[in-house]
Amino acid sequence: MTIHRTPEEHTFQTSDNQTLFYRHWPAQSETPVRKVIVMFHRGHEHSGRLQHIVDELMMPDTAFYAWDARGHGHTEGARGYSPSLARSVQDVDEFVRFAAEDSQLTLADVVVVAQSVGAVLAATWVHDYAPQLRGLILASPAFKVKLYVPFARPGLGLMQRFRGLFYVNSYVKGKYLTHDAQRVESFNHDPLITRAIAVNILLELYKTSERIVSDAAAIVVPVQMLVSGADFVVHRQPQIDFYQRLRSPQKELHILPGFYHDTLGEQDRHLAFDKMRDFIDRLYAAPLAQFDYSDEDRHSPGADAWRILSGGPEPWSVDDLAYRGLRYGMKALGTQSSGVKLGFETGFDSGSTLDYVYRNQPQGSSALGRMIDKNYLNSVGWQGIRQRKIHLDTLIKRAVERLVEEGKPVCIVDVAAGHGRYVLDALQGNPAVSSILLRDYSELNVAKGQEMIAQRGMTEVARFERGDAFNRDELAALEPAPTLGIVSGLYELFPDNAPVRASLAGLAAAIPPGGVLIYTGQPWHPQLKTIAWSLTSHKDGKPWVMRVRTQGEMDALVREAGFDKCAQLIDQWGIFTVSMAVRRA
Repeated sequence: MTIHRTPEEHTFQTSDNQTLFYRHWPAQSETPVRKVIVMFHRGHEHSGRLQHIVDELMMPDTAFYAWDARGHGHTEGARGYSPSLARSVQDVDEFVRFAAEDSQLTLADVVVVAQSVGAVLAATWVHDYAPQLRGLILASPAFKVKLYVPFARPGLGLMQRFRGLFYVNSYVKGKYLTHDAQRVESFNHDPLITRAIAVNILLELYKTSERIVSDAAAIVVPVQMLVSGADFVVHRQPQIDFYQRLRSPQKELHILPGFYHDTLGEQDRHLAFDKMRDFIDRLYAAPLAQFDYSDEDRHSPGADAWRILSGGPEPWSVDDLAYRGLRYGMKALGTQSSGVKLGFETGFDSGSTLDYVYRNQPQGSSALGRMIDKNYLNSVGWQGIRQRKIHLDTLIKRAVERLVEEGKPVCIVDVAAGHGRYVLDALQGNPAVSSILLRDYSELNVAKGQEMIAQRGMTEVARFERGDAFNRDELAALEPAPTLGIVSGLYELFPDNAPVRASLAGLAAAIPPGGVLIYTGQPWHPQLKTIAWSLTSHKDGKPWVMRVRTQGEMDALVREAGFDKCAQLIDQWGIFTVSMAVRRA
């Protein structure tokens, strides 16, 4: 028997001050709430159209939350618009965390249920942020929308380049979504349905979906997938590919014959709800699923990819010839570019190269060299590095504010600072800072960093010394004891986890309970092959071969050392993350 539950209506503030409307269905139980389901609606829709899910799942002991995404429903703003898909994914992170906190629970008590575009946002969040979530249910995720018009996607990209932002109206009518006549009628006449979608979101939906489907092995939370068998709106194969690549120990796939795209609003949706209810009951009846990351540097898709790249291309293959040509071209013409020349001299992963990338001022020995340098600096990897610097700035300042609010001294150490620019930029002129200790293994970086400190007039508060970021005892003995430790761009350069564990253990010994650790990660990179087979490292000029660590693996290492992650930022391409964690007592 279906029992109607009346929602409370509230608003939620995101970190960029967007007000989002949401509905909350409190649990109908006298016992304390231990279960929370957060729902994400399909594209064009809103939280009001999820009412039937709350009613028909018949889970009175569970609190439900659902938002109206940016540009949808009662949430203010241009219809169908978000600044970027990455910003919407960050909204998901903030909203789910809010729902857990609002219920006085943790993410471990939350199950996420998401449909279509909402399912892509949820899957991307779980991939990029690696939350310790109870479980994830995805209904017909829109990994690849059927556009029907030939060459629609490249055409939209070309139009965006010339026109800038514009909107595309959906072709979808209610009759293509469900066999339920009442749902068809309500969809066609619902005044809160948003037909338009901003072109940037539509195109980013495709790009992000390709990344998430190809790298689905990074997702290890329990996942249930419900795939509509007769879907006119999205393609089935990417959903199957995504599911098959998942490394979740608990995963299950159900294809629902005859179902249209509105999987959870179909005429026979009780078939889907029975499967969902059973999956949710099993999740809450068992302890939280914990993935074992202990041998990830030996036995994982990332480790396999690193070994393949380390072996180089097959001799005289197309790849081998192409990358021989690229290396020859870089050395013959590319060295007219100041950035490329610096990379060959100091390593493309050196502190000197990163400082050059941060400055972002194309230079060269000729007009051709400056043009090459501009293209070099505009590569997606270096754009991601500059965005990482912005995110470091944000979280460093947030960490300082946190320490000040808690009455703790602000003593900072960066264990592999390069030239130290990102730390000094974030902290210059901040009166709350007691001390800044920058360290690096390279004598060149130490000298350059000391110059930068002197140029900024920060010698009274900051100093730079040579040190080994992987020496546990050195780090444990740091004086003064740091209350904020920073590790940026270091662990990503080393494939083995043993030195990373030693480094984190040293920081954990130095940072007192309540202190903060800021660390970076690289869970994915679109140019791994190009970097490995054409660029050289600062380590003896050897090929720069990187092993990506999933965010879950990086967070697990930090958690093992005694820190709990509390915040994370990631760039729009999904390449670099910056996270903040607090030292446990």
